[in-house]
Amino acid sequence: MKIVFIGAGNLATCVSLEMQRAGMTIGQIYNRTRESAESLAKKLNCQWTTSIHEIVRDADLYIFSLKDSALAEIISQVKPNEGMWVHTAGSVPMNIFEGYAKRYGVFYPLQTFTKKRRVRLDGTPIFLEVNDPEDMKMLKKVAIALSGNAKELDSEKRKYLHLASVFACNFTNHMYMLADKILEQQDIPYDVLLPLIRETAEKINELSPAEAQTGPAVRFDKNIMDMQLNLLNDPSMQTIYRLISQNIYKEKIQHEQY
Repeated sequence: MKIVFIGAGNLATCVSLEMQRAGMTIGQIYNRTRESAESLAKKLNCQWTTSIHEIVRDADLYIFSLKDSALAEIISQVKPNEGMWVHTAGSVPMNIFEGYAKRYGVFYPLQTFTKKRRVRLDGTPIFLEVNDPEDMKMLKKVAIALSGNAKELDSEKRKYLHLASVFACNFTNHMYMLADKILEQQDIPYDVLLPLIRETAEKINELSPAEAQTGPAVRFDKNIMDMQLNLLNDPSMQTIYRLISQNIYKEKIQHEQY
């Protein structure tokens, strides 16, 4: 199987390298900028191009790994071929390919990707959708070889999965950044939080998030919360603290009622 990646960003870099590790052949990398295309192609020992019109037409699988806002424009410019076209976006419907490709679908690994960090995909759920049921076998074969965990999910439900992921990953990481900011102002090294962060993540393997919740908000310890609000000089951080604390307590009350 010959695979072409259209895009050379975080996801494309991590997934293509994992595919290569799993024995798959990456035939070409397309990217708008030369630096990213050439850099990834060197790691994969494959061809690269910055011209949409030079994308090869004989590949079996074309993986569009681009910013959501760029997908429609790029898809419309790729020359039609007999390969299967898939995108990797959480909130973009599969039918974005309609009218441009005969065979198309979605290949959505539920993971966070950063170029600077190599991630192993073993066990990572990969959510699949196809316009032709016959192509599901092929796409599942790729996903299973890559992670061993392939799941079918339609575009409507995938939007909610992506939304949940934003809360669980992106918003959580933003909290790490705010915590780092607070500690940096007091000359306290960020790494003192790492054991706490690890335990917070690990304990939800055994407990539900509601059962795992701790802290002043879940106890509605108003004296502590008011004091901590006063320590925050940034009004936006005060708003975040207040809203999340209120929601933690509200969820605790609702959980107890059930």
